[in-house]
Amino acid sequence: MTEQVSLADVQAAREMLADVSVVTPMEESRWLSALVGGPVWLKCENLQRTGSFKARGAFVRIARLSEEERAHGVVAASAGNHAQGVALAATTLGIRSTVFMPEGAPIPKEKATRGYGADVVFHGRYLEDSLVAARAFADETGAVLIHPFDHVDIVAGQGTLGLEVLEQAPDVRTVLVPTGGGGLLAGVAIAIKEMRPDVRVVGVQAEGAAAYPGSLAAGRPVPLESMSTMADGIAVGRPGDITFAAVRDHVDEILTVSEESLSRALLALVERAKQVVEPAGAAAVAALLDNPTGFETPAVAVLSGGNIDPLLLSKVIRHGLAAAGRYLYLRVCIPDLPGGLASLLAEVGAAGANVLEVAHERISPSLTLNEVEVRIQLETRGDAHAEHLMARLRERGYRVHD
Repeated sequence: MTEQVSLADVQAAREMLADVSVVTPMEESRWLSALVGGPVWLKCENLQRTGSFKARGAFVRIARLSEEERAHGVVAASAGNHAQGVALAATTLGIRSTVFMPEGAPIPKEKATRGYGADVVFHGRYLEDSLVAARAFADETGAVLIHPFDHVDIVAGQGTLGLEVLEQAPDVRTVLVPTGGGGLLAGVAIAIKEMRPDVRVVGVQAEGAAAYPGSLAAGRPVPLESMSTMADGIAVGRPGDITFAAVRDHVDEILTVSEESLSRALLALVERAKQVVEPAGAAAVAALLDNPTGFETPAVAVLSGGNIDPLLLSKVIRHGLAAAGRYLYLRVCIPDLPGGLASLLAEVGAAGANVLEVAHERISPSLTLNEVEVRIQLETRGDAHAEHLMARLRERGYRVHD
């Protein structure tokens, strides 16, 4: 029979974490509230120690090891957030730690994990590959495997976030939680549903790594054949046995969000909320943006982590700008005559758009002998501005293709 976590387990975990984890802020989001037509709050777990919720569960799990287990050290597999939580907890408790990371794990997460005192080993493409290597290391050395999500102590530790949500937003009606393996979602759902069964708990997964919908339909954890998402923090190919049972029994709904939605949400959080989050941490907000009228308010969106590589952040921001219509790519046919390009650019400037890049195409069966196609990349103020610009150019007689 699968082990279960109770509210009492979560409350006991909270006592253990009293001097270790941070009670992270609950920030009101006026822009989201206006969008959905009711109060929306952001639970800023990106401001937790190590930059994510993982520090909660890792400490509870490691603190409960026996002296004999501690002597052999601990080992974990993680794309970065769990790694940092394990490293910090182990070092705080005076225990040796080793972490296996998938190839391509974000550099800041690797450096932070080493900085917290762990030995880091890269192995495999996916988290599941690293987990296999971590298990082998545990068998060889006697180190205790600290699973990223599938352990009762991990789930209980993560569930302490749910207790904070109920205290900080006592009139909450909906809680949206980014979800990978399900440790955070399971813990939060157990804590909330046992105290407030009327609150709707929603898990949010990236479309390219959504293991829960198929598993719940099948009635058991089913591994994905492949995954593809920028949200490495929730890129888990198979739910855990403990977390699957808890999600099945306590969670109301699992939603998925696209890469474009994640990008838009991350950009909006930077622009409007002044919160830096990783793609996984933006999943709950992405679900709100996808369906603003789909959730009863007051609603709480959990920002589960903020550990993002600056290079990835710049790429995601550009992707988010494009998804929000702030970048516009046009193909415009102009006369192949002196002043033709200058006239086009003058119209673009008059419409208030900024030119980022221009290229010419002269060889195409769709062009006449006296035409050239200009490929132009523009910066606009959004979709409405982009539509206005294209309409203006067409009114001036240009053939425009977006």
